[in-house]
Amino acid sequence: MTTVAFVAAQTEIAIAARHRLTGVYGDTTPETSDIIVALGGDGLMLECLHRVLGTNKPVYGMNCGSVGFMMNEFSELNLWDRLARAQASILHPLRMHAITASGVVEEALALNEVSLLRQLRQAAKIRITVDQRERLAELICDGVLISTPAGSTAYNLSAHGPIIPLSANLLPLTPISAFRPRRWRGALLPSTVEVLFEILESNKRPVAAVADFTEVRNVVSVAVSEDRSISATVLFDPDRALSERIITEQFTV
Repeated sequence: MTTVAFVAAQTEIAIAARHRLTGVYGDTTPETSDIIVALGGDGLMLECLHRVLGTNKPVYGMNCGSVGFMMNEFSELNLWDRLARAQASILHPLRMHAITASGVVEEALALNEVSLLRQLRQAAKIRITVDQRERLAELICDGVLISTPAGSTAYNLSAHGPIIPLSANLLPLTPISAFRPRRWRGALLPSTVEVLFEILESNKRPVAAVADFTEVRNVVSVAVSEDRSISATVLFDPDRALSERIITEQFTV
């Protein structure tokens, strides 16, 4: 029989929902369960997906938060049937390889995006190289990000980047408040590339790199590429498929 572990966000609504659901369906630990059921919003879903990266353990979310783009509708009824009919979406993370001004090397995975952000009042200056070919000698900006298709509806969309279907095998590269070149709106890159960001005048214009939950400050270079050797599985009700939701989002006014 399928076993589930209910993981709840630290809100009254989510905690109460977990208490009711465990009373009906039982509960086990995330480590020993077959499926993790996440009760909360997109933030909790992202935490759970990072927790199971590389384990092939699927996560099924029910919205007890606000936006809930990655979640299914909440219901206490027919959970076993919903899990049996759920459709799987496979997500591959970005791997960030960052080097700091002191020479420390930091690596992290991102299922949404890797973003570079200015730390102080002055704009950042960043050189962008794609597969060892310089593409932008100097981007003056508040920051720049590279997103997964699944993450393209998150920070990337807020920064006016394009929404990318899951099957497109593309990664959007999107500037954040670009000052020079002012009209540069970013690029769509094949998912096989490696992008290198080099921080210019890093002492004067320090930059932080963020991969989902991991922040590295005072970076001098950041390399980003998709890691297809690692995956996470998200389960969706048939009428809430992630691929369809991403397409629908492009027609939302």
